[in-house]
Amino acid sequence: MGECCNDDLSLSDLTPAPSILADGGTMDRRYLKQLYDNVHGTIYLDRMSLKFIDTEQFQRLRDLKQLGVGYMVYPGAVHTRFEHSLGVYWLAGQNLQYLQTYQGAELDIDRFDVQTVKLAGLLHDIGHGPFSHLFEHEFLPRVIAGSKWSHEQMSVKLVDYIVDQHHIDIDSECLRKVKDMIISGSNISVANGMKEKRFLYDIVANGRNGIDVDKFDYIARDCRACGLGCNFKFSRLFQSMRIMDDEICYLAKEYLTVYKLFATRADLHRVVYTHAKTKAIELMLVDALVEANDVLGISSYIADPSEYWKLDDTILKTIETAPEPELKEARELVLRIRRRELYQFCNEYAVPKDRLDYFKDITAQDVVCSQKASGVQLREEDVAVSNVKIDLTSGRKNPLERINFFKDYESDEKFYISDDRVSHLLPAAYQDRIVRVYAKKPELVEAVSEAFENFQLRMYGVKAQVHATPEKKKRKR
Repeated sequence: MGECCNDDLSLSDLTPAPSILADGGTMDRRYLKQLYDNVHGTIYLDRMSLKFIDTEQFQRLRDLKQLGVGYMVYPGAVHTRFEHSLGVYWLAGQNLQYLQTYQGAELDIDRFDVQTVKLAGLLHDIGHGPFSHLFEHEFLPRVIAGSKWSHEQMSVKLVDYIVDQHHIDIDSECLRKVKDMIISGSNISVANGMKEKRFLYDIVANGRNGIDVDKFDYIARDCRACGLGCNFKFSRLFQSMRIMDDEICYLAKEYLTVYKLFATRADLHRVVYTHAKTKAIELMLVDALVEANDVLGISSYIADPSEYWKLDDTILKTIETAPEPELKEARELVLRIRRRELYQFCNEYAVPKDRLDYFKDITAQDVVCSQKASGVQLREEDVAVSNVKIDLTSGRKNPLERINFFKDYESDEKFYISDDRVSHLLPAAYQDRIVRVYAKKPELVEAVSEAFENFQLRMYGVKAQVHATPEKKKRKR
């Protein structure tokens, strides 16, 4: 039988005081590694977690920026998947600490459960590709038709690879559950298949309602790095949560705290993740990766975890400094990013609420085909389009309708909070779809803008407000 949680003592005497270890009790600190995190303060790492952390595969996360190219717009956003993974590990333990404190007798959370959930938090992002989600959602579909690859699947493969490569002595059942917890958010059927302690699968990646410690960490960490205020306090949810019918439920009076979680996430998407300049850089970077793929075989790395772990954000510098003449186009794109010669934002259009049900992503071809006779004949390769979707994790629905609440701690009834029970100050719609169009060359800004306005008139009968770029303003003066 392999080792799983021999370094963790019983949680039976836990209190939610921050000075108590996430794994609880009075563990001998000689067996812990202490470090300071700029979001959560002092955290402790047990010996099993260190066996994974002290590998080249996990250390790779230091070379994956959490927000991809976001640092090129927000200079402080240089934090990485490494510290985020440590933060999720810690919060997973904190979550269990509160549950054990208030419901320990009935939940029967043991040392095995604690180690398993914490390891799932630690390793949930180990399979992430370069430049945040751009790699799997934007790059791979361009070079592999119908690509369904996901970083969660690669995380599972890398966990197995690390265990085999570094001869980590871990209980097989613990390892299996860790991997199931990693993919449970993207494959809810995995968690639903669990016959006992189903709630454990919702702590790190919650496919059931979207509330998990992964979001708790990245929301707090991203807000801090980008200099944004964050009025969401995850500690209030820790203190009010309760397991009912094998599901994590929340005190009804905290529904606005829950709503702030999703609203803050949406604000980050709007202001940071889908910032117009950030998307321009991402569009250029994807074009560069596609141009370099045949020479560098970037997409081939996903076939084998023993090769995949070698792929990180430094691929940008590889392209930039590569001598091969076949990489000339890719190099020039990277140099344009460095010199801030970005694709020029032309205009954007917010899809009306009554059109959301019928909306399909707009393509460069749609814009080019809407061009009327003019001096410049646009081609598809002259235009870049970004289709932005911002929601509260539930599409067009109120996310509170997927979350179970309870009235008070004496109540055994759980219920959803529907729209008609929520403050009228909250929005009537829960999703935005925004189409942004860019010209790849400055001299094409006006032609692309006009073609996009023609497309809007043809499709929706209206045109968006014109967003003049600095180049257009200069011409007007």
